[in-house]
Amino acid sequence: MNCIVKPVTYDYNTNKDIIEELILEYPFLSAELCSRTALGRGIFSLNIGNQENSVIYAGGFHGSEWITSLTLLLFAERLCHSIKHSKTLCGVDMKRALSQLGVTIIPCVNPDGVEIATRGTQSTKNLKGFVESLGCEDYSKWNANAMGVDINHNFNAGWQELRQLEREKGINSPAPRQYGGAYPESEAETRALTRLCRIRQFRQCMALHSQGEELYWQYGDYSPSQANMMAKILADSCSYTLVSNAGLASHGGFKDWFISEMKKPGFTMEIGKGENPLPVSELYEIYGRIEEALVLFALM
Repeated sequence: MNCIVKPVTYDYNTNKDIIEELILEYPFLSAELCSRTALGRGIFSLNIGNQENSVIYAGGFHGSEWITSLTLLLFAERLCHSIKHSKTLCGVDMKRALSQLGVTIIPCVNPDGVEIATRGTQSTKNLKGFVESLGCEDYSKWNANAMGVDINHNFNAGWQELRQLEREKGINSPAPRQYGGAYPESEAETRALTRLCRIRQFRQCMALHSQGEELYWQYGDYSPSQANMMAKILADSCSYTLVSNAGLASHGGFKDWFISEMKKPGFTMEIGKGENPLPVSELYEIYGRIEEALVLFALM
């Protein structure tokens, strides 16, 4: 298979180019504009299969974790290739499976943040002065959106408790990372995801972050009874470690919100290992290890 998705530095134009190529190659794949960011960049979803019975995958929450976006685009390509050529993926007939089930993929929730992490403040247009005022020494480590809000702290799941934890760490205003915003769902990126989930009523969600080779599956007392077994199966398939939320990762994330509001299973997979941004040369290796887990998640 000659992949469209290659290990290259990811940015907004790369995302659009890959999506356009995938749709040309696989006409049964559809793309949807979910929302636009403060800087006008589109947040896109890719849809495959029966959308009345779908799961959702999302990546690119943090600017420095843009390898998660390439990983999800590669997964979309692999799914489409298996369908078009009637080949199995991890031993599964995906053409048959996705006649009954559906997959929705949002490769990049935070395109503004990814642009800052890959291109610096030249990508921030009218917000250049504001972004520079937040005092980031190394923009490759940038996690927030262009408004200085960490999207994975902005969901309405224990947001007040998380805000207190942020204050205790001295995080009181927009910053390159870990500021949860003025109120829950204050950001266009957050609202794009919650709105889509409320409309589409996905069976379960998977958020991709990096790094750690870990899988999170719990949130407070809300975790559905089947989630523990699902988490064990997913973790075993890729030899990742099951872990519980702690500290500033305790609240405010997408999977936390999904579990607490939708009352359905939600997972966060921390892909790869090392220091963000992970080397893009590791893309295929990282993806190869988790492909079976991504396939299993769609079938559960």
